[in-house]
Amino acid sequence: MIRRLILAAALALLPAAAGVAQPVTILNASYDPTRELYRAVNTAFAAEWKARTGTSVTINQSHGGSGKQARSVIDGLDADVVTLALSGDIDEIARRGKLVDPGWQARLPYKSTPYWSTIVFLVRKGNPKGIKDWNDLVKPGVKVVMANPKTGGGARWIFLAAWGYGQKTTGSARGARDYVAKLLGRVPVLDSGARGATTTFAERGIGDVLLTWENEAILATRELGADRFEIVVPSISIRAEPPVAVVDKVVDRRGTRAVAEAYLQYLYTPTAQEMIARNGYRPRDPEVAARYAAQFPDIRLFDIDRNFGGWTKAQKIFFSDNGQFDQIYASAPH
Repeated sequence: MIRRLILAAALALLPAAAGVAQPVTILNASYDPTRELYRAVNTAFAAEWKARTGTSVTINQSHGGSGKQARSVIDGLDADVVTLALSGDIDEIARRGKLVDPGWQARLPYKSTPYWSTIVFLVRKGNPKGIKDWNDLVKPGVKVVMANPKTGGGARWIFLAAWGYGQKTTGSARGARDYVAKLLGRVPVLDSGARGATTTFAERGIGDVLLTWENEAILATRELGADRFEIVVPSISIRAEPPVAVVDKVVDRRGTRAVAEAYLQYLYTPTAQEMIARNGYRPRDPEVAARYAAQFPDIRLFDIDRNFGGWTKAQKIFFSDNGQFDQIYASAPH
């Protein structure tokens, strides 16, 4: 039933063929690790759009840390759609840039999040430092690799998962802050985004453990070698829900709203949900999710709304200028 409702919602929103013969190009400004996913989606969507409308479409991609991408759009990057790491970044585009309708989350199912993910650890084969959970990250001699929460959305999910673990185990915000300070003290350098952090860990050989998206860890073991790395799933992590939105002012100015909306709606179709699962993201479609259940272990999860009061509150407390991250990182030894 849920699967039928998702598909019906997506199909109901698909525009009728407009009879436009001229080729069209749109830009998807996305966060760091989604290159492979959208490369597959773009090819399939372009073929479907051509068959249904007779119009050729090219989807160009732009990638970087989610916060950095949001600022680029605000500063003038002509993205027709944004597919970012967290809703707070799209809210910033709506609030500061006035480019996205404030009600954007209500346009698509699951608050405009066609898939979800979580944060895991990637370690070197054999797990030489014996890293099994968050407490192992702050043991003497362990070096941690992660992205910068000021520029990367995935890093903000990591920070909050770590904070949640610290608070849960100590019972206090003070304990959470102390734990995160110890963790950041184990980070030799903060990369600007998740893919850069993967390069630092996997190709430059820096660090004992990479904190990253589950999908990025899966890709690393597939592409760089299961004989070199293994994934460690911690006792608790966080539900990370990357959202998507049409950039209203851009598509209306460029005349690309129909194809941009259809592109995002396509992400909810069974075909795209299959690509999402194959690329290591947790799909929304329950039948697709069931087929890939072995790939995605059950894990206890913190929730951004329940545990942190939503992204607006979390952004202000933790990631604004002189927020908790700035204060902790400035005082942590490096």
